[in-house]
Amino acid sequence: MDDHRLTDAPPAAAFDLEPPAPAPYPAPFADVALPTWRLVLLLAWPALLQQWLVISVPLFDSYLAGTGHQVAPQAVQTTANYLSWFVASYTILVTTGSTALVARFVGAGDRAAAVRATNQAVLLALLLGLVGSAAGLLGLPLLLELLQVRGEAAALTVAYMRPLFLLLFFPVVTTGGVASLIGAGDTRTGLFIYGGVALLNIPLTWLFFRGAGPLPGLGFVGISWGTALSHVVGSLVVVALLLRGRAGLRLRPALLLPDWHLLYRLLRVSVPAAVDSLSVAAAQLWFLRIVNGLSEPEVAAHGIALRWEAISYQSGAAFGVAAMALVGQNLGAGRPDRAARSGWTAFLLGGGLMTFFGAVFYAAAPAMFRLFCPDPSQQPTVEAGVQVLRLVAFLMPPLASTMVFTAALRGAGDTAFPVLFTWLGFLAIRIPLAYLLTGERFGLGLYGAWLAMSADLVVRGAFFLLRFAGGRWKTIRV
Repeated sequence: MDDHRLTDAPPAAAFDLEPPAPAPYPAPFADVALPTWRLVLLLAWPALLQQWLVISVPLFDSYLAGTGHQVAPQAVQTTANYLSWFVASYTILVTTGSTALVARFVGAGDRAAAVRATNQAVLLALLLGLVGSAAGLLGLPLLLELLQVRGEAAALTVAYMRPLFLLLFFPVVTTGGVASLIGAGDTRTGLFIYGGVALLNIPLTWLFFRGAGPLPGLGFVGISWGTALSHVVGSLVVVALLLRGRAGLRLRPALLLPDWHLLYRLLRVSVPAAVDSLSVAAAQLWFLRIVNGLSEPEVAAHGIALRWEAISYQSGAAFGVAAMALVGQNLGAGRPDRAARSGWTAFLLGGGLMTFFGAVFYAAAPAMFRLFCPDPSQQPTVEAGVQVLRLVAFLMPPLASTMVFTAALRGAGDTAFPVLFTWLGFLAIRIPLAYLLTGERFGLGLYGAWLAMSADLVVRGAFFLLRFAGGRWKTIRV
């Protein structure tokens, strides 16, 4: 049926810049007469493919780093990935408010307000991208010292992260534009954008890593240059699509001037969510500091295990995207019961898929690690990693609860109270247990650190489930 299309016209290729054919705006999902599970899948599958394509970038980068048969670059990538997560948490300052407000406006039938919110989201992304870039370039050496990354490892990490921070402005703008489109019910454009970025990343990173013709290879640092430049292209495409109009949203120069009231409304939703995400990221960096005190093979194993585990994590995030959009639009349309049903359905479907991946992790862990550690000298990394990847296989239900219900609550604008869950999980459970289990008394190494992480996920997953079940989010104004 035509009235529930996600975009004005599906792109013919990853970077198709042709304007969409004339068509009515996509109907708000609150008005679409489909079963809830079908609506969730309709929104989730493009986001799911997008998330898998996104994680293919660090997986391919890890594969390239592993071809040198050295543990040090893989250990550096572990730190780099944590820093990238911190940056992703920073972009929540744009994305949560953008999706929540655009979804509310679309659900209420106020398309003009949705357009204004999109323009202000892109303006906010421009500013935050510049600030983040400057902060990253200036503050990285001090941060690495705090993370116990010193000497040659610190120098290599700075060189690796420099291109990513230098061009940070571009991926932040991408996230702002895509988040607004998600609020309008368009999850396909993000799929094509990030799919194009992932596909472009492969030849670019290979080119800068290996070199070709007169272009010399940059080695390990070339990987980050290829990744950064692929995100530049993705950002330019997002801006071009929004300038031409997408899913009823359009960038207009006159609307890019600051609208302080609307910026306040965006930040009123986004700031608590960003505090939550940045708290997670800061605590993750603290957790990384503990892991960095272990052996180099364990640090490398930690990073590789996280990259594999991200397949399930990002699957939960995809169903969280569906929950966020559907909860926001249904609340905007005055249908809180349908909003609640959307959240529960997204949790059940996303949790089921994540549990399947947990079974795969448990069965295939040795082969998954040998792919990145082909040399016999890397066997200590394989042994440490298989243990923790099999451990996390049992944590898919609480992880699904954390991922999906966090997003659902953000779609409702309930972003302040859940911060307490994050602080409790990390500061009262994960960090103290990690110190205890990796210390001299127990000496469990990386496995002890992941046991601490497991306890944190179980507690936070239960808290987020209870918060959503309580239903107080149904009455929050944004």
